[in-house]
Amino acid sequence: MQGEYMNTLATPQDAEVILKLYDLRREAVMREARQFFVQFDPKSLDDLVTLAMSFGSKEQAYLRQVVGYWGMAASLVSRGALNRELAVDNFQEMFFVYAKLEPFLQGFREKMGMPQFAHQIQQFIESSPEARQRVDEMKKMQADMARRRAEASPASSGIRDGSEAASAALS
Repeated sequence: MQGEYMNTLATPQDAEVILKLYDLRREAVMREARQFFVQFDPKSLDDLVTLAMSFGSKEQAYLRQVVGYWGMAASLVSRGALNRELAVDNFQEMFFVYAKLEPFLQGFREKMGMPQFAHQIQQFIESSPEARQRVDEMKKMQADMARRRAEASPASSGIRDGSEAASAALS
């Protein structure tokens, strides 16, 4: 039943995995990577490719860390090691990340020669109507954040404007 949406009860082991995933998100470098991703606002495929090609930079490492983390978490679900419904309830940040990547994902895969980039995340998102709805909600929130940044006064930092809403959504 891999990749299919199933209604099953979560087990105590599923709860332990969710709590472990939460603990991993709290690691210091992972927190930095997650904060970077909140602020990262790709406007084009080239923005994403430029970041991915900036070998040796903290930002490129952050991209790999965040996408790799959520790919691993999604893989746990698709391989049956974690209850899908529990994951949908708790993977809000993955929806946020995917909403940023999705418009450029296919082009990125082709241009970079990485056909499996974020594949597990995409598979998880496409496996349920609720997950797709969550991504749509995140895209609306991100558009609203971008609008607020654009409306902000020139004296304010474009990175900080709206990031508090994203940080709250990801907490």
